[in-house]
Amino acid sequence: MSASSDSHSNRQTSIHRPVLVREVLRAVDPQPGQVIVDGTVGGGGHSREILSRIGPSGRLIGLDRDPAMLKLAANAVSGANVDLVHASYAELTDVLEQLDTGPVDAILLDLGLSSDQLAENSRGFGFSTTAPLDLRFDVTRGEPAWQLLERLGKAELCTLFQDYGEERFAAAIAAEIISQRTQQPIRTGQDLTEIVDRVASSERGARSDRNSAARVFQALRIAVNEELGQLEKFLNSVLEKNLKTGGRGAIISFHSLEDRLVKNAFRDKHRFRVLTPKPVIATAVEQRANPRSRSAKLRVVEKR
Repeated sequence: MSASSDSHSNRQTSIHRPVLVREVLRAVDPQPGQVIVDGTVGGGGHSREILSRIGPSGRLIGLDRDPAMLKLAANAVSGANVDLVHASYAELTDVLEQLDTGPVDAILLDLGLSSDQLAENSRGFGFSTTAPLDLRFDVTRGEPAWQLLERLGKAELCTLFQDYGEERFAAAIAAEIISQRTQQPIRTGQDLTEIVDRVASSERGARSDRNSAARVFQALRIAVNEELGQLEKFLNSVLEKNLKTGGRGAIISFHSLEDRLVKNAFRDKHRFRVLTPKPVIATAVEQRANPRSRSAKLRVVEKR
């Protein structure tokens, strides 16, 4: 863990539009003097609004695994009462100990991929990029996605695409990847997308609509970043341990795998009181203005 480091991009301001901002503020209810953690600070969209409400007497702690996001966040939120830390939200206990901070008033996670990351071509997040297919949030840890595609066998790839991408053509895509890599390496987002589109089009008997590509990229991203493991660790111990009694935890998820984990953890009546019996979703107005908000689900609990 460290303070924000140099970005992989020269962009100074975030292009990401945060989702469910009004709903988050209503749920978290930031008050002057409170200490609030944004565990996925990204470009600082949610944090900027929170900081304006907790004021100079409050404290904002922003975490992100991606150093490039922390640099963008620093341009959105700054001051003596702001700490931006290069760490996963699953490491929050250690972060708060290093900052000499006890339990906090609220913790927010937004588990979605940032528009800034999608625009960062050098790490292969886009379908058509010719840069190496990396997909890691923190390029100093773990192995890039292209190495995963090179290392895993057909059965392992199939399981990965089924479990993490819920992709119905997983077996055929895995087989095509194995076949393709014997002829030439699969190194870029464009390489992978061409394979997936070819398989999906053949299976459907029509032109691919890129949904399969989106699911395959999602599966690889989850795998290389160990996203579900990080979330499980956070839900099992980190959230409860680092919230004050009466403190609030708010999590925005974007696909069923994440939402299922959150929903099941929040059902623990010994630890939490559920404040959102049903997940909060974006209004029709927001969905039209920001299509990525359509799949967002916000769940909120209060620590008992």
